[in-house]
Amino acid sequence: MILKGSQRGGAKQLGLHLMRTDDNEHVEVHDVRGFVSEEVIGALKEAYAVSRGTQCRQFLFSLSLNPPQTEAVPVAAFEDTLERIEKKLGLEGQPRIVVFHEKEGRRHAHAVWSRIDAGTMTARNLPYFKSKLRDISRELFLEHDWKMPQGLVNSAERDPCNFTLAEWQQAQRMGRNARDLKTMIQDCWAVSDTKAAFVHALSERGLILARGDRRGHVAVTHEGEVLSIARYADRKAREVRAKLGAPDDLPIVSEARELIAQNMTAAFKRHGREALFLKARALAPLERRRIEMTRRHRAERTKLDEGQKRRWIEEMRARSLRLNGGLKGLWQRLTGRYGRIRRQNEREAYAALQRDRDQRQAVVGVQHVERRELQKLIAAARGRHAGLLRDIRRDRDRIRAQLQAADGTASPVRRRGRRSGSSIGVEPEPEP
Repeated sequence: MILKGSQRGGAKQLGLHLMRTDDNEHVEVHDVRGFVSEEVIGALKEAYAVSRGTQCRQFLFSLSLNPPQTEAVPVAAFEDTLERIEKKLGLEGQPRIVVFHEKEGRRHAHAVWSRIDAGTMTARNLPYFKSKLRDISRELFLEHDWKMPQGLVNSAERDPCNFTLAEWQQAQRMGRNARDLKTMIQDCWAVSDTKAAFVHALSERGLILARGDRRGHVAVTHEGEVLSIARYADRKAREVRAKLGAPDDLPIVSEARELIAQNMTAAFKRHGREALFLKARALAPLERRRIEMTRRHRAERTKLDEGQKRRWIEEMRARSLRLNGGLKGLWQRLTGRYGRIRRQNEREAYAALQRDRDQRQAVVGVQHVERRELQKLIAAARGRHAGLLRDIRRDRDRIRAQLQAADGTASPVRRRGRRSGSSIGVEPEPEP
C-alpha cells in the first residue's frame, strides 16, 4: 500500500478532517491509544496541550495508508503495517489514533502519532522517514503480490495519488479531483521534451504556463487558480528550471487570467452549462442510489456492532460463571482447576474476538463489492459527460481557427510579444 507521512501541527484542523462524513461514506475510529480522551478531536487537543511544554510546533506525525484500488485488505494487515512503521520510525509506545475512511468501494486508513515523549518532554526525531516509508511500502507490495506502482519501482517516478491537504482543498474549490489535476500536469510533463511542447500540452488541457509571484513556473486554470508546476509535477524546482528555462518571458498571473477571460466566450459558457445540466441529470439517480446504499450499509454495520457487543457481554458472563468464589473458588485454586479454566477463558475470548473481526470484515467486503459495481455506473456516466465536453472543445477550436484565418489577426499573446504557445487552448474537462 502507498504510505504518505508528514510532520505537522494543526491538531483541530486535522481532527475535523479525519471525522468528515460528508466527504467519506464511512468513518470508523479504530483505535485511540495513550490519550485520556477517547474521541479523536479531544485526543489531538491533548497532544497540542502537551506540546505547549516544548518548543516543537510540528508535534504530530500524520500518515495515510492507501491499499490498491481493487484489493480487499483486512484490518489485520493495516495493524501489522502500523506496527512495522512504529518500529521502523521509532514511534513505539507513542500516543496514537487510527481512523478508517471508506469511499467509492475502497477503504484506506489514517494514523496520527504524538511526537512528544512525555517522559523527556522532547519530540521524537524522525530522520529519513520518507525513504523508510517507501521501503516498507515496497515490501508490502511484494509480500501481498500486488501490482507495484512505478513510483515504487523507480524512486524517480512519483505516485500521482499523493497530494497534500492544501492541494486537495484547492481542487475542491475548482470542483475537481486533486488526483486528476496532478495526473494531468504530470502527463504534460512526461510527454514534453521542450518548453514549447510543455506549453502546448498544458494549453490543450486549458492551462496557461505563467510566471508566479516568486518567479517560479505556475499553471493558471480557467477558474483562475494557480498551480505550482514543481509541486504538481512532483519535480524539484531546479529540474523545472532546467527544462523550461527562466520564466522571464512568460506572462504574469494577472495577464494569464486576462487571456483566459478573453477566451471564455458566452457561447462556450452556455454549452458548458448545458453539458453540466446533462451530467447532473444523468448522475442524479445514481447519486440517490449512492446515498441510499451508504445509509443502508451504515445501518447494517451498526446492527452488526450492536449484536456483537451483546453476544460478547453474554459470553463474558458465561465464562466468568465458571470461576467460583468463596470456598469453592479456594478449592478450585488448590486443585489447579482455576488456572485451567482461566486459560480456557482466555483462549475462548481471543477466538471470539477474532470471530467478530472476521465477521465484520466479511460484511465490509460484501459492501465494497456492491459499492464498486455502482461506482462503475457512475464512472461510465462521467465518462460520457467528458466525451461531450471534448466534442464541444473541438468545435470551439475549429471555429476559432476559421475566424482567425479569415481576419488574419494574431492571438492576444502574439500581439503582446509573448510566444503564441502561451495562449490558452481548450477548456479542461471536469472531474471524470
